[in-house]
Amino acid sequence: MRAIISVIGKDEIGILAKVSGLCAEKKANIVAVTQSVVEGYFSMTMIIQVEDMTCTIGELQNLLDERLPETKNRVMHEDIFYEMHRI
Repeated sequence: MRAIISVIGKDEIGILAKVSGLCAEKKANIVAVTQSVVEGYFSMTMIIQVEDMTCTIGELQNLLDERLPETKNRVMHEDIFYEMHRI
């Protein structure tokens, strides 16, 4: 079972480190990540495995919002993400 994390906001040092550190802390295995910076704005999409995660997806969302309040963060189950972006 996988989940998608997306983070968008003004670029600053350490955003990726904060997200990956939180994933490691909660035993969420990162299987893919893509990031870019365009004219000072950071955008990242990360796919994580959540079978062994020590919190719920909702709790991970709340922790991410606490640690990165200056960015727009979203964590959702892969199935929900797929359905939202299906044509």
